[in-house]
Amino acid sequence: MHSAMSTQQKQARIAALQQEVSELQKIFGEDENADECVSRHIKLLHQYNEAKDAAQILIGKLATYRGTTIRQIHEDYGLTDED
Repeated sequence: MHSAMSTQQKQARIAALQQEVSELQKIFGEDENADECVSRHIKLLHQYNEAKDAAQILIGKLATYRGTTIRQIHEDYGLTDED
């Protein structure tokens, strides 16, 4: 069972959360709109995925041209599974 937090513990927790909010606002900007930030992030992820897909298509074509595997092309260029 959870014991109830004392008033002092609650106030300390609130203060810690307010400090965290202040630090994040310094990092991201106080006037940053959360919806705009998320939308921008989604747009950037979409662009990244399109570029990655295009690169994988080119790697596949290069592998076919060289008569080798995509895995070998990755190894030849020092690409990891995360790339």
